[in-house]
Amino acid sequence: MPELPEVETVRRELAPAMERARFQQVTLRRHDLRERFPRRFRERLVGETALSVDRRAKYLVVPLSSGETLLMHLGMSGSFRVNDSETVPHDHVVFHMSSGSVVTFNDPRRFGLMDIVAPGRLEQHPALSRLGPEPLSAEFDGYTLARGCRGKRTPLKVALLDQRVVAGLGNIYASEALHVAGLSPNRLASTISTPSGLPRPAAHRLAASIKKVLEDAIARAAGGDYRGSRFRVYDREAERCRRPRCTGTIRRRTQAGRSTFYCAVCQR
Repeated sequence: MPELPEVETVRRELAPAMERARFQQVTLRRHDLRERFPRRFRERLVGETALSVDRRAKYLVVPLSSGETLLMHLGMSGSFRVNDSETVPHDHVVFHMSSGSVVTFNDPRRFGLMDIVAPGRLEQHPALSRLGPEPLSAEFDGYTLARGCRGKRTPLKVALLDQRVVAGLGNIYASEALHVAGLSPNRLASTISTPSGLPRPAAHRLAASIKKVLEDAIARAAGGDYRGSRFRVYDREAERCRRPRCTGTIRRRTQAGRSTFYCAVCQR
């Protein structure tokens, strides 16, 4: 599953091709992806202008001049190509834009999603209605994170994967952020806040670490290295911890069906 930095990178690649451009032609090469395309999908796009290309958690959000919104998700294997005229297997959707760009969506496993949301209904869409704060927004800080974890008796790593606590944070970067913050994935989520929901120092460290690992990953992706060799703990079981002067090794355990990587020496 693509994580937030990959989706943000895709958003930045699509913006120059789609923003302020009209959909001149829309080609569908099948009737569905994860779900059927919405009723009159082509007709509702052709002639309309994409006002911007935004992101909400791991969803791409394209407001249209009609007042409707094009909502897209990459699924497990989806990707976009811009101005690549070659047709390859699993090219399912093609947008011809007035900017001259051709945007092609390819999805071998067909777990992606495209929907058109009626005016004023975006926040009520089932995919978005229960999402929490955006981790890269100015509003996301230790106070926000502490309120989201208040009273939670689940492990901190599991709480971070709850999209109501942090929208779009995935398994890789939850592990990475906890290591940067020096916090154990096994401690109770409630321990980063007071009973009244005010942040303890750990909440401020963790909020800052979440921003850092996501921003660093986006910067790497812009340089063509999305999932390269720079992970601190993820997928590094039995390797030495990269924190200076730490003598620990990276461990792996399963939490809520997902692999967690951490250092038991420096993460408390």
